[in-house]
Amino acid sequence: MERLIEHYFNAGVMAGALPEVLRGFGITVLVSLCIIAFGLLVGLALALLRCAPIRPLRWAVAAYVDVFRTLPQLVIIIVLYFALPYLDVSLSPFATTVLALGCVLSAFAADIFFAAIMAVPRGQWDAARALGLRTERIFPLVVLPQAISLAVPLLANRAIAIAKGTALGSAVALPEALSSAQSVTAITANPSPLTLAAAFYLAFFIPLVILSRWLERRAVRQG
Repeated sequence: MERLIEHYFNAGVMAGALPEVLRGFGITVLVSLCIIAFGLLVGLALALLRCAPIRPLRWAVAAYVDVFRTLPQLVIIIVLYFALPYLDVSLSPFATTVLALGCVLSAFAADIFFAAIMAVPRGQWDAARALGLRTERIFPLVVLPQAISLAVPLLANRAIAIAKGTALGSAVALPEALSSAQSVTAITANPSPLTLAAAFYLAFFIPLVILSRWLERRAVRQG
């Protein structure tokens, strides 16, 4: 047991690896936040387009959602990074990871937002008209805020699940926390840097998980 602890929790190795892993963790946090922001904003825009009375547009949005919900995240990252240069478009590892995982999140977010919009009772439209609101103002002022409130708990869980995929960016040399820890591990021949990276992941994602559970309970109480 002592040998196991010394192997995976070597204080000296961890201290030496801390600056490198900490830099990688900073990139992990930045990439995760960019993925969440991109995915939610694009997802909301896609949901609004899906509400449009233009059938080809709705079909295009449905196709986008199906493609990015179906393909594995790693496949999307690799295709964007290695295939786009043939079209004279080169993306950095950072941009590739954000775009790939952001598109995946936007596909799920589009479905969640759309379902939430459809779940708002039709009576809300009638009540708003009875209060004198014009039709073009009812959706942004009455329906959309309620839909977003309904969607937030589900979106929080999905955003966390996809943001954890930042580790997949190591496939295209993104120097995030796991990739940095692996590099130090290869040099020191000791897995303690991986333990350090795991601790950073826990420190970042556990508060987000707690927040998502609070949002779920809040939604249940309001419902």
